[in-house]
Amino acid sequence: MTRHPVWDPFIRLFHWSLVGLFAANALFTDDESTLHEWVGYAAVALIAARLIWGLIGPRHARFADFLPSPRAALQQLQDIATGRHRVHLGHTPLGALMILNLLATILLIGATGYMMTTNAFWGVGWVEETHEVLVSWAEISIVAHIAAVIWESIRTGVNLPRAMVSGVKSVPDDATIVE
Repeated sequence: MTRHPVWDPFIRLFHWSLVGLFAANALFTDDESTLHEWVGYAAVALIAARLIWGLIGPRHARFADFLPSPRAALQQLQDIATGRHRVHLGHTPLGALMILNLLATILLIGATGYMMTTNAFWGVGWVEETHEVLVSWAEISIVAHIAAVIWESIRTGVNLPRAMVSGVKSVPDDATIVE
């Protein structure tokens, strides 16, 4: 195994903090409570910090490093279909699409949640319904994300959850690495 430092401390702290905040609001706080609102605001603030870090952070944290092209996403699907084990040091193209999906979805959840606290949108059905649909979409996406991480870890031999804790990807010596 070859060790590659990939995820800086901010990325790891961001990831696990967002996991905790989303789980807290989805599973533990009362939807009508002030705590629910503040946890939501914290999640949005965390994403705002991540967006800044995506512009100024180290290589694999930068959006320019992992914004996928359609060709790269199709190549990863082809790798999966043919059993080819190419390891991406940073985010995989499909993983990057999921990250963008989750960031946008959680920001929209925050926006609709905030709208529900304003006089202009308080009690407006479509805002509340949109908020609930977005939460459901985020939950579906999170389950898909976890399944894909497990699948890719098994498929490529790289323990991705461990890498998101330690910051280091341990890549099998015989793996083809994609920068």
